[in-house]
Amino acid sequence: IRAVGRREVVLEIETVAAPQRELPFPLEVAAPLPKGDRGQFLVEKLTELGVTHLVPLRTQRSVVEPGANKLEKLRRWVIEASKQCGRNVLMTVASCTSWTEYALRADDGTASWLAHPGGSRLPAGRGESSCLRCAVGPEGGFTDAEIVLAKEHGWQLLDLGPRTLRIETAALVLAAWAIR
Repeated sequence: IRAVGRREVVLEIETVAAPQRELPFPLEVAAPLPKGDRGQFLVEKLTELGVTHLVPLRTQRSVVEPGANKLEKLRRWVIEASKQCGRNVLMTVASCTSWTEYALRADDGTASWLAHPGGSRLPAGRGESSCLRCAVGPEGGFTDAEIVLAKEHGWQLLDLGPRTLRIETAALVLAAWAIR
């Protein structure tokens, strides 16, 4: 404290500390939004895990089509979850994107993981990629045509185990595996 007056206090800042709470690489998760409150749960937990980007997907079997109001709610939930867990950078929530458009982005050198029964075991890491993109399908899974499109564009299909997982569970499993 340099000086104290009636209406002001003059401080000298000696150091600034910004705790490092973010992942050392971008982690993007794409998923169709689940029904009901499960969408809020998904956003909260992905925020807590450190995911940098959430992309709501529109697939052939999607049930929920988020409009502007829903996307705004998702963004508010990101802020609340960030406050709770101490994140200092907000996870971005993109506009709803079609699976076809999203799958084509895989050719850019980013590691791309797709949760799908019968795929490979989860890898030891993201390889040499500096960022990672993960996608999960809707209730009922991706269609055969959507899987073919993914394979054609470099997506690595990963099996998450013998049980069928809900959208939010599969997304959290992939995100948690990626940051370990």
